[in-house]
Amino acid sequence: MEHTQKAAVVPMDVVWSDVGSWSSIWEILDKDENGNVIEGDVLVYDVKNSYIKSEHKLTAVVGLENIIVVTTKDAVLVAPKERAQDVKKLVAILKEKGREEANVHTVVYRPWGSYETLEKKDRFQVKRIVVKPGAKLSLQRHYHRSEHWVIVKGTGKVTRDNEEFLLSENQYIFLPVTCIHRIENPGKIPLEFIEVQVGGYLEEDDIVRFEDIYGRIDKKEKK
Repeated sequence: MEHTQKAAVVPMDVVWSDVGSWSSIWEILDKDENGNVIEGDVLVYDVKNSYIKSEHKLTAVVGLENIIVVTTKDAVLVAPKERAQDVKKLVAILKEKGREEANVHTVVYRPWGSYETLEKKDRFQVKRIVVKPGAKLSLQRHYHRSEHWVIVKGTGKVTRDNEEFLLSENQYIFLPVTCIHRIENPGKIPLEFIEVQVGGYLEEDDIVRFEDIYGRIDKKEKK
């Protein structure tokens, strides 16, 4: 919106907050008897006037005041409330160091659904992939990795070279390096499967698209 050339402005007499920091989120949310805003699996003792959020695992905090603590799957932030705006400086440092946390979230959304990276090590990566009803991934090939798909929910229609398969819960398929493949969800509920990638190069640009209903043939992101 900040860059649009097609906007109109009218005056309004309202209270405004852009909720631009963790401390501003603390200000607008309901607080407990100690002035704390607590979200997720959190355990506190002798903590006052703080914002504590956990998205993944138990976060325990003892004896702190006016503190921001945010725990996500890939990072933990701890800062005094009055320094919450300095998170921008941390992001700049992450970018300088080339850390992927500055640009890539554990859950990535695509037109067909989403994927979540569960584990990534040298030569293998594990993802949880969810495909919306009626959606399909692009018809594609990889040159540096094979993939193993295990269906955990719903039904998937899988193309592998010149073959087609219908897979349901607890069924599995192997996709060797260079095979042409895709998966789509012909059902009425979300399709969920686990993808295990194995190979010497596991980045998102190892892909050649042949067909894509979302018009991404010339783009380099995965699926």
